[in-house]
Amino acid sequence: MADETNTQCSKRTEDWNRLAWKDIQKNVFRLQRRIYQATSQNDTKRVHDIQRLLLRSWSARCLAVRRMTQDNRGKRTPGVDGVASLTPRQRMRMVEDLRNLTNHIPAPLRRVYIPKPGKKERRGLSIPTMLDRALQALVKLALEPEWEARFEPNSYGFRPGRSPHDAIESVFNFIRLKPKYVLDADLTKCFDRISHDVILDKLHTIRPIERLVRSWLKAGIGDHGETIFPEAGTAQGGPLSPLLANVALHGLETVVRQAAPAKSPPGVIRYADDFVVLHHDLDTLHHLKTVAAEWLAEIGLQLHPEKTFITHTLEPYDGRIGFDFGWNIRLGLSRATVSSGQASHSHLPGQTRLQDHHQTQSQGAATPKGQAAGHHPTSSRGTASWPRLCPQSCDPGLG
Repeated sequence: MADETNTQCSKRTEDWNRLAWKDIQKNVFRLQRRIYQATSQNDTKRVHDIQRLLLRSWSARCLAVRRMTQDNRGKRTPGVDGVASLTPRQRMRMVEDLRNLTNHIPAPLRRVYIPKPGKKERRGLSIPTMLDRALQALVKLALEPEWEARFEPNSYGFRPGRSPHDAIESVFNFIRLKPKYVLDADLTKCFDRISHDVILDKLHTIRPIERLVRSWLKAGIGDHGETIFPEAGTAQGGPLSPLLANVALHGLETVVRQAAPAKSPPGVIRYADDFVVLHHDLDTLHHLKTVAAEWLAEIGLQLHPEKTFITHTLEPYDGRIGFDFGWNIRLGLSRATVSSGQASHSHLPGQTRLQDHHQTQSQGAATPKGQAAGHHPTSSRGTASWPRLCPQSCDPGLG
């Protein structure tokens, strides 16, 4: 039996570059669509059964390895083992290694510091090994369709089929007809302080995935010769951490909207760990800020006291007009002005004017701060629902 497995692996090794990648991606997509549909029908048992099937799928394992070793922009970033690239034979061996979910023990993470755009401070990334990144990509293939069926409608960061321009459109549609007060919220070290217990409780997933996610959250981080074992947070640098952060922040929009009067619901637009709350009544907005702060405290997060403030889209309030959501947004007559923010759009012209299609009072919108890089500049409206996503739309390079 072992000889048959080695022979099959050897044959596949020679054909790695000639694998039918479009068929492989379609196979994975069909399983993901079934997970999405079962979640929409609240059939938890069926969701978990298909997730187990996807984790064992040869197509899913091949796709996970390809994404991390060939397609990903950080594919040549080594972990603590120093491995930065793989041969076709090594990729096929990794596909076989991904079958071992039960006994896998994650390697420590390698800490790397990168500069924040437009700032002197640096952001710490924790880089898993190539094998752990591939395994995280496999787990993400199983979890993502389930949570795409659950996520709130105005969450836009790090989601398939959604772009920063969808967040722009959402802000624009809510504020274009009437001036609003705005709570521009910033979270203090979001990825470093999210409670591990909150993430695991919200996932409520099958045991193999829960065990792996727990071990990744608790994995040691090598930093300047010392090994740090985090008690909270999800390490930035792996493919799974953005999804886990979105899972932890899921529910914020619902809680804030339920705390407002039913006849005048607020607008709550979130992009990753940045969000804005918009409402025409100042007292109501102060109350919603308190509600949001209390909810965030339950998951180990807090609003940044210096970067969180309330402003207005038309009139000066507290020394400000408009707000920054990557770009500066403010209300003007007959046109909307969008000024490029210093954080992530220093390469853009100083000011761009957008003509409103009604030629009436309107407002502009902005890409969320720090998240513009790596996203397609066109809106992806109409493709956010998982069943409508064609397999090729996720990875156009697969051919």
